[in-house]
Amino acid sequence: MGTAYTASSKIKKKLCRFCQDKDFTLNYKAPQHLSMFITERGKIIPSRITGNCAYHQRRLTSEVKRSRIMALLPFTTNHS
Repeated sequence: MGTAYTASSKIKKKLCRFCQDKDFTLNYKAPQHLSMFITERGKIIPSRITGNCAYHQRRLTSEVKRSRIMALLPFTTNHS
């Protein structure tokens, strides 16, 4: 019989940045903050990667979409 390894002992729980720091706010008018949660291609990074809670991930998604509509963030990268 092999030894069973538990994944929970090796993986550190990611904490929501917005729950930890109450001063870090979500606002579509601040694309420099929102760009931290977007890939180079313009995709929104999922919460399993960023560690955001479900509430803040939903708010982040809506703020990114608002910022894209207001042309503060790009929808995609430039095509050649």
